[in-house]
Amino acid sequence: MTDVTSKPEHSTPARLARRQARRLSDATLELSGPARVRPDFLIVGAQRCGTTTMFKTLMQHPDVIRPILRKGIHYFDKSYGRGERWYRGHFPLAVTSRLRGRGQRLITGESSPYYMFHPLARQRLAADLPGVKLIVMLRDPVIRAYSAHSHEKARGFEDLGFDAALAAEPERLAGERERLMAEPGYDSFHWQHHAYSTRGQYIEQVRALENLVGRERMCVVDSGDFFADPEPAFDQVRRFLGLDPCPDIAFEQHNARQRSPLSPELRTRLEQHFAPYDAELAEWWDHAPSWRRLGHGGRR
Repeated sequence: MTDVTSKPEHSTPARLARRQARRLSDATLELSGPARVRPDFLIVGAQRCGTTTMFKTLMQHPDVIRPILRKGIHYFDKSYGRGERWYRGHFPLAVTSRLRGRGQRLITGESSPYYMFHPLARQRLAADLPGVKLIVMLRDPVIRAYSAHSHEKARGFEDLGFDAALAAEPERLAGERERLMAEPGYDSFHWQHHAYSTRGQYIEQVRALENLVGRERMCVVDSGDFFADPEPAFDQVRRFLGLDPCPDIAFEQHNARQRSPLSPELRTRLEQHFAPYDAELAEWWDHAPSWRRLGHGGRR
């Protein structure tokens, strides 16, 4: 028998309150959008490659002003239907930027690491933000995949173990890219949360970005180098954004998770899978990725 005294989950007071708060927030963002600046840079990926750490490091620079609500707005991938005024509403007021910059506008940006992997997000940001600079962070794809699995499991988006999730990935992703391209409003749970090995095939994504925005608007950072010796890697980004040197930057790692060791057998299998993609990436990048430089499989 159905309990007639219970309410469906979507109509609980807490959910209704959150929905009302979002509506009010969205209305405010849309109203103020035209008075706000557009982003100068986007950290577009890859997920679990140090994008949070890079964003928080950039926010320490005195000539960078942060978005007003959150670091990742997810407009071009999951919220594009809300419109450009809503997106602009997340960034500082133009007058605030000029006042804090003493007449010279400070730069701003956001970090949404799904942008690089979402096929329509790449097209949308290229069309809507001509001139925006893109920061791409790349990490050992084996460790990235294992880290992503731990992340999704901790958030309740994954029930399978890592090996089983890798085996299920082809079936989970089958047809999802095509549907994302064909249905602009479609939100693919599997494409966002379960693409463990596919997201690590970086060459496919950086080439797609290059075709849309040009290589000169992309700054590709080796996350292994950034974690090992952050200052030179950060200087690469700083120069790319046209920022002056700043001696007061503190380098800290954010958003790391503790994990049990990956089995040598599974690691070897994944390294073999990624090897041809890494070779193409190294040629395109003119840079030997840190994870392919030393030791077995290039591991540090």
